[in-house]
Amino acid sequence: MKIHLNGEDRAVAEEGQSGSFTLAQLIDSLGMKPDRIAVELNLEIAPRDRWSQTILKDGDRLEIVHFVGGGCPKVSSVTICVPCGEGF
Repeated sequence: MKIHLNGEDRAVAEEGQSGSFTLAQLIDSLGMKPDRIAVELNLEIAPRDRWSQTILKDGDRLEIVHFVGGGCPKVSSVTICVPCGEGF
């Protein structure tokens, strides 16, 4: 199956008992910490509590942003855009 992840096409293996691949499995396979990311799936925010039930389909478009703590004393956390590395 092919998906579009953060601006790049990526092939992913279909896993799971039914041959499906969930959003939670994708995040795990990427080695990301679920409590530090937000996911947009096909232009809609994917609710974290539904990731394990969200089955990915061929051609899905995902954007994943990762939240990191910053060194700025005025800001407790900073969002980093994964594709370009820009903070906002």
